[in-house]
Amino acid sequence: MPNPVPMPTETIDSTPLTKKDFVTKNDVRWCPGCGDYAILNSIQRTFPELGIPRENFVVISGIGCSSRFPYYMETFGFHTIHGRAPTVATGVKTANPELSVWIITGDGDGLSIGGNHLFHLMRRNVNVNILLFNNRIYGLTKGQYSPTSAEGTRTKSTPMGSVDRPINPLRFALSAEASFVARTLDNNPKHMVETFKAAHAHKGLSFVEIFQNCVIFNDKTWDPVYGKENRAENVLFLQEDKPLLFGAENNKGITINQRLRPEIVTVGENGITEKDLIVHQSKDSDLLYPSMLAQLEYPKYPTVAGVIRAIERPTYEERVEQQIQDAQAKQGTGNLTDLLRGENHWTVE
Repeated sequence: MPNPVPMPTETIDSTPLTKKDFVTKNDVRWCPGCGDYAILNSIQRTFPELGIPRENFVVISGIGCSSRFPYYMETFGFHTIHGRAPTVATGVKTANPELSVWIITGDGDGLSIGGNHLFHLMRRNVNVNILLFNNRIYGLTKGQYSPTSAEGTRTKSTPMGSVDRPINPLRFALSAEASFVARTLDNNPKHMVETFKAAHAHKGLSFVEIFQNCVIFNDKTWDPVYGKENRAENVLFLQEDKPLLFGAENNKGITINQRLRPEIVTVGENGITEKDLIVHQSKDSDLLYPSMLAQLEYPKYPTVAGVIRAIERPTYEERVEQQIQDAQAKQGTGNLTDLLRGENHWTVE
């Protein structure tokens, strides 16, 4: 029997992607020293390592300084309207679940006009990644207070100081029962890349808050937390299955006292050992533990960074697709023309 004639095959470029493949020719127009540059660099370093074809990435943003992101990423993308990136992202992901969808938003865009959209996106568990840049100010519109601004913040819109209680983005995400919640820092590129990879690896919605500095309207807002002189004492980096430790000598930890409150202790003092400390478990489905972590904040406690929660549950698009399959199994695929015409229609000749 003769050998079959080989069929022509499509040539696929197998050259590994690099950061340069995600850099556009557009001039990056942020203020010199803005934390957005570091985040952009970290995302452009992360994407080539995810094993996804470049044409399968979609970057979607709303309005704000951070929302210029789609112009600076050599991927598909949408620059949408204020607060509505979650709506567009839901449509994109539901229509094509194979795409890797990344939402870029800020504390104003995501938690003010877009708060309701963001909340429902998280509770639905759409398999997208949300990066919320938190600089505690409105930057693009020139320095008004935002939903995350600290009480007493003096701005053009609060000349006597803000009287609003600020939103904690992590607690906001947990209240919507987001399946993946994390925090990272714009002055720590290595940690950003690790966090972005973890967000991508999670099946379901991932929410990442990024402490980001606005050098013009709210400069050094996070310096008491992550400044070079303070970070060892004021940032607790979470590690899975490891005790909650921090400090310049990595000997301070978090335990639960008799009043069921988190308490800072020192390993080696008063008989305290690492076995007395809380061990980080991000995969615990109960909300009590991650809610406690979200409330650990400077100055009373160290501020946590890393993956706070990562649990598995069905995604929105999976459940929608299952509904479609169930309906087709019971009723057939149907006919769109018949559906539009209905039972009673006329033909005009």
